[in-house]
Amino acid sequence: MRYTTILTGMLMLTTAGAAFAQEFNDPAEFKRQRDLLSMTAEGPAGQPWIQHLGGAMADTAKYKKEGAHTICFSNAGIFNPWRVVGMNNLTAEAELHKNEIKELIVLDAEGKDDKQISDIQSLVSGGKCDVLIVSPNTTAALTPAVEAACEKLPVIVFDRGVNSKCPVTYIHPVGGYGFGITSGEFIVSKVPKGANVLALRIVPGVDVLETRYSAAKTIFDEAGLKVIGSEFTGSDRAKTKAIVEDYINRGEKIDAVWMDAGDTATAALEAFEDAGQPYPVISGEDQQDFLRKWQKEKLVAIGPSYPTYQWRTPIIAALDILDGKPVPGPEWNLPQPAITQETLASYIDEKMPALHYSLCGCQELPGYPQRWGGK
Repeated sequence: MRYTTILTGMLMLTTAGAAFAQEFNDPAEFKRQRDLLSMTAEGPAGQPWIQHLGGAMADTAKYKKEGAHTICFSNAGIFNPWRVVGMNNLTAEAELHKNEIKELIVLDAEGKDDKQISDIQSLVSGGKCDVLIVSPNTTAALTPAVEAACEKLPVIVFDRGVNSKCPVTYIHPVGGYGFGITSGEFIVSKVPKGANVLALRIVPGVDVLETRYSAAKTIFDEAGLKVIGSEFTGSDRAKTKAIVEDYINRGEKIDAVWMDAGDTATAALEAFEDAGQPYPVISGEDQQDFLRKWQKEKLVAIGPSYPTYQWRTPIIAALDILDGKPVPGPEWNLPQPAITQETLASYIDEKMPALHYSLCGCQELPGYPQRWGGK
């Protein structure tokens, strides 16, 4: 297998791109994802990246193609630790199938809608791709480019969605509503009615992030909790800490911190330490530094997840599609577990770096743990 990659400016976080009006508060989808959270997954035990939560199967017989394949991937970017872990998963999964993959071509959009649109057009017009995988930067902006690609070759969308049913499958864990439901209900169970919640978010306009907040806000409102602020941090640790410090210095009482992604959770907690205040109830994620902090400080916390093991699934799906095998579609719903106090200890791994995501499903992949920065 030959691996070709173009990764420039990969640590840059950008929110460039046009703004699009979009609905991120869908009661029917909220209910559907709440139901999915309690559903038993189908598929091989212990391999959640291959499992699915019911649903229809897509017939892929028309895409069957003999020989080794060229898989193309248009990535929104590698602008946070979650995506770094995920990209390592994807390339390691591809290595498992080196006899079936002739070439893996990856273009990195650096968090820019216009670049990703150009990347997709370049991949499709180049004529080398047998299948296209897309992780969209933002939802509405990338929809036309994905729809155009669907007319030329099979397309798989994962992680973030588009406003189209044209991809063969859209791979994702339960979803943003599910993440917001899990974290929101936990916070409601741990604080009294009327408590203050500070919401820390990454960037606007991304479906899986917007729906996380929409779901949590719905739950907070119904329970009589007050969201005293909804602030975008850009996934920047210093900015996250400064935002929390500002609220503390203004005399705002913060009973709970809710986050739409937990990569800066420890930075938020540092603001309380510096101010000599008790830790709030907090929702983080499955990142090692947060899990270790949680255990050491005996936090009242939960680690909802959007598991990075999902980055393995598009490679598996691409090969199944090109082999003419049915795949879950038009949606492939993966399990979306949460780390709780009862399961916390089993997810802490001291040999892995602080920014590693525990639900990577990568322990048996080539290069583990060194590929992921472990010892």
